[in-house]
Amino acid sequence: MIGQSTAIDRDIELDAGPHARGRERLCVVTRAVRPVGDLIRFVIGPDGAAVPDVKSKLPGRGVWVTATKQAVGEAIRRNAFARGFKREVRLPADLMMRTDRLLENAVLDALAVAGKAGLALTGFTKTEAALEHGRPIAVLHAAEASAEGVRKLDSASPRSGGAPAVIGFLTSAQLDLALGRPNVVHAALLAGPASETFLARCRRLERFRTGDQHQQAGEAARTAPAKNMNTCRMDAND
Repeated sequence: MIGQSTAIDRDIELDAGPHARGRERLCVVTRAVRPVGDLIRFVIGPDGAAVPDVKSKLPGRGVWVTATKQAVGEAIRRNAFARGFKREVRLPADLMMRTDRLLENAVLDALAVAGKAGLALTGFTKTEAALEHGRPIAVLHAAEASAEGVRKLDSASPRSGGAPAVIGFLTSAQLDLALGRPNVVHAALLAGPASETFLARCRRLERFRTGDQHQQAGEAARTAPAKNMNTCRMDAND
């Protein structure tokens, strides 16, 4: 059994490239095998520095770290990147902040795709109408949205059936840029593959910033949208 575990570790600790990673990988910090959606892939850039590959598409071999700030911090402290890559790796001082920023950019990229697919309704009136008809799978409020506006839309949510996820950590400027509309404060997101990708990336960013509670909750927590995703307002430098 020990020999089998060691063989598995050797096989999946360092992948052969973005298209050969499989569905599960080994975290170089916790030594636990997890689904790739629960991990962040890192590669070595041309300058020898560790680079977060949050979309798992960059060329070259990569190592994987559980997608939480705690795990990435441990990887930095323990020099786990050098052990995983079996060579010296430069660790930029802003590696944690850079990882956070790239995860947030991935959220915005997914939202832009959902918007281009016609799955985003913007404005208070359209969002309220969508809620009254029980249509959206998510409601987005800009971080600077008024508490009164958020309260009114929350009261418009249907009391029966699944409640939509509530996303409140993106700024109005970020929503404007992603959705190609000016002054977006409230928006509703309709069901569709792009919307599911957006929510999955929101959950991943939330997990990175707030910890690994979702994993402890089990598979149901990974597949069901969270009710509120406002905890991502935390400063990336914290």
